[in-house]
Amino acid sequence: MSNTLGTDAASGRQSQGTPGVGGAAGPASPTPPRAAARRRGRARMRLEIAVMSAPAIIMFLSFVIFPVALAAYYGFYRWHGYGAPTDWVGLNNYKLILTDPAFQQVLWHNGMILVLSLVIQGPLAIVLALLLNQKIRGRSIIRVLIFVPYIISEVIVGTGWSLMLTSTGAVNDLLQHVGLGFLQADWLSNPKLAIWTLMGIISWKYVGFAVILMLAGLQSIPEELFEAAEIDGASYWQIQRRITLPLLGPTIRIWAFLSIIGSLQLFDLVYIIWGQYVSGTAGTSTMAIYMLAQGRNAGNYGYGSAIAVVMFLISLIVALIYQRFVLRRDLQGAVTEGAA
Repeated sequence: MSNTLGTDAASGRQSQGTPGVGGAAGPASPTPPRAAARRRGRARMRLEIAVMSAPAIIMFLSFVIFPVALAAYYGFYRWHGYGAPTDWVGLNNYKLILTDPAFQQVLWHNGMILVLSLVIQGPLAIVLALLLNQKIRGRSIIRVLIFVPYIISEVIVGTGWSLMLTSTGAVNDLLQHVGLGFLQADWLSNPKLAIWTLMGIISWKYVGFAVILMLAGLQSIPEELFEAAEIDGASYWQIQRRITLPLLGPTIRIWAFLSIIGSLQLFDLVYIIWGQYVSGTAGTSTMAIYMLAQGRNAGNYGYGSAIAVVMFLISLIVALIYQRFVLRRDLQGAVTEGAA
């Protein structure tokens, strides 16, 4: 009798512990081995992300964050570039920057370059991209010729244009030979012309990059949309206005962002063509030129460091505002949430 009861009790415990047998429901959560495997997989994924991103993070901290922090530190001193900084001036360097009429002038120049770059290069790049997106003879050669100025070194571009645009340079000589001598001018020293000369050189050099971006954006637009619009009777310009430009919007906004940041940090072409002294009288000096003249060349590295911090903050604020109000809809959906 006792053996029979023990056998029944054992069989009852076995039936209760076996899922799917005798009507018992299985467990809702994963078995311990599966949960442990999932935890190990997540830990391995985090480790791989850390290992892969560590070099980029180290480079960013070493060459971006640390120099900015060091410049901010030196900006609180009157420091001549050697020895430990000891002459504490607090916020005086920053107050002097914001109240200096020369800095306000170069800030105005950067603003003009920014606006003119967007107004001149943007429409020109879109028109050229639309033309080069058509099946025309020599399209590949034209694309290469437009893009070549962008890959030429700024030193070569600046030196070449500075030689051609002098009063006795090739440009004035060409105008004289073709009967347009009345158009001869002092392209580099005249304050009324120098800024437009700079914009012409900048547009010639950088419009190729904008054209390549626009062409890449045009290639991503499905051809079926254009064919459907043509069947519905839309004209060429209606198609470009209602289909091409809206779908090209993300590419245009990304190019505009790059152009804005580049305009705020412009230095090399201005320094090579005009130099730090002529650029001030010609009306082409920029914040970077001002930083060089008032910082290193004046022997006041503390003040120059403060100028660098102000430039960084202006660029950062502009970038954040642009991302917040312009790039927000392009970034929505670009980052997907991981599965739970």
